[in-house]
Amino acid sequence: MKHNIFRGLGIALITPFTENGAVDYDAMKRIVEYQLSNGADFLCILATTGETPCLTKQEKEDIKKYIIDLVAGRIPILMGCGGNNTSAVVDELQNGDFKGIDGILSVCPYYNKPSQEGLYQHFKAISSATSLPIVLYNVPGRTGINLKAETTVRLARECENIVAIKEASGSLEQVDEILKNKPEGFAVLSGDDSLTYPMIACGADGVISVIGNALPKEFSRMIRLEKNGEFEAAVKIHHTFTDLYSLLFVDGNPAGVKALLHEMGYIKNVLRLPLVPTRVATVQKMSQILKDLKL
Repeated sequence: MKHNIFRGLGIALITPFTENGAVDYDAMKRIVEYQLSNGADFLCILATTGETPCLTKQEKEDIKKYIIDLVAGRIPILMGCGGNNTSAVVDELQNGDFKGIDGILSVCPYYNKPSQEGLYQHFKAISSATSLPIVLYNVPGRTGINLKAETTVRLARECENIVAIKEASGSLEQVDEILKNKPEGFAVLSGDDSLTYPMIACGADGVISVIGNALPKEFSRMIRLEKNGEFEAAVKIHHTFTDLYSLLFVDGNPAGVKALLHEMGYIKNVLRLPLVPTRVATVQKMSQILKDLKL
């Protein structure tokens, strides 16, 4: 198995926009430098939280190049590359420019709801199409299909460049099943901010986080404390975020975290349709939590 470098706090990077809807590169630089200075271990770009379905092909290419140049090798970069058309994903991997990218995050096929064997064959084909490390992404709430633990373990054992999974099934039982049966070196990353503490307690290696966009210092500290066995201190941080976890997602992602970053002065609160800004009442509740936390 290839060595996995994606551990600790990964940021599911948002895409900031200007008031007129263009990609805001000045704001992108502000938030990335802020994250790099406050404990981010790797970035995950051009995935769901980055509103990738609403970006043009040229915008995605420009963002990729900008982030590679900005990060300049300081931390690894994981890039979203997945879909529900296996041959199209394979073609992108074989013909795209991935220079400067350290790994691929590939989501389960959505909408067409394949069987477990179909999922296995899909990811096996993707694995064969690239030498880059691959992080599987299981998020049944978005895809309509669950990548079961036994399929994850099968892929981990049979495909040497499948090095990790971002697990967002919401099932700690499933996470534990993967952790119990996975080959050595295969990593489990939380895909749910609210479940990061219990997942790491079970043996997960980190998180690809939404809340980390806005609060990387606090969230990375929680992970580091927990990894060092300081569970009492870590759970205190986890509990300070309990209300914020739900507020961030109540009006859709990344509407919540964009509102939070706007309140903190980093970005404009602009999204692309069909996503819209979070409700005023939600923003007010998040603002009060920030004040209470003195952030």
